[in-house]
Amino acid sequence: MRIALDAMGGDRAPQVTVAGAVAASRDFNVGLFLVGKEEQLRAELGHHDIDGLDINVVNATQEIAMHEHPAEAVRTRPDNSMSVALQLVRDGKADAFVTCGNTGGALAAALLTLGRLHGVKRPVLATPFPHRHGYCLLLDIGANADCKPLYLQQFAIMGSVYSENIMGVVRPRVALIANGEEAGKGNQLVQETFTLLENSGELYFVGNVEPKELFVGKADVVVTDGFTGNVLLKTSEAVASMLVDLIKEKGKHHPLALGGLLLAKPVFKEVAARLDYREYGGAVLLGVDGIVLVGHGRSDELGVRNAIRAAYRAVKGDLLAKIKDKMRLTR
Repeated sequence: MRIALDAMGGDRAPQVTVAGAVAASRDFNVGLFLVGKEEQLRAELGHHDIDGLDINVVNATQEIAMHEHPAEAVRTRPDNSMSVALQLVRDGKADAFVTCGNTGGALAAALLTLGRLHGVKRPVLATPFPHRHGYCLLLDIGANADCKPLYLQQFAIMGSVYSENIMGVVRPRVALIANGEEAGKGNQLVQETFTLLENSGELYFVGNVEPKELFVGKADVVVTDGFTGNVLLKTSEAVASMLVDLIKEKGKHHPLALGGLLLAKPVFKEVAARLDYREYGGAVLLGVDGIVLVGHGRSDELGVRNAIRAAYRAVKGDLLAKIKDKMRLTR
């Protein structure tokens, strides 16, 4: 297996992307193409022991910055590191693509290079989302701000395939984000999607969930439009980060609390890891004709390593073929 990494993508590329790639290649015994400005990447690799690792550098003279208009950048600079890496997937030289760069750029480049799966109306970004008992899969988290009920139904189908085959959930429970549990709650999109999901024989639909039920694990696959999902995800990440920082800060100034924190350090570390976006790597783009994983722009070495791990698991789980089969059966 070989994975193509956009080594220029992310706030701290290429230092952390190369370091994370080396760690992933060693830990998972996976081959990697590091795509980007060759001179910079070889210089970074020189800081690491890569003996015995299957790591190759592929030159790309351009890159897409985080602040740029994604579609325009992809069209006007075809030798960007995202597009070059995705061409390796399209041509069968790589089995998956990973980036921690511009999310819109990754979406635009994937659509242009790989195209949509037959029958899929819109690709969707899906990410593991922590709750009290583990993780559910939340989608869409930003690929489609405006959606139709059919899009959300397809998101639910693809999300169920991912949940079952990659996250190991038997008969995933599918739910719809709304402002109340009752069938009549929500805006027009939510109400019409509720009817579609309720009547779908392909899904184990458990109804609407409010955000508070999301955090207690009432569903395994949680569906919404990309605007709502993105706001929910970013708000949750910010609250989790604030709570961790507050506990650390207050513990330093209260001797008794500090003693308690020291005793509870293993538990605290476990909880912090559950809330840490780096642990699950990033979001998978479902609905394009290839495995595409988009990591967080702030990812450090661990985040990059785990983004590659997520792509590795998707390839090992034959995710693309299983989504193709499911979409074929539901057309």
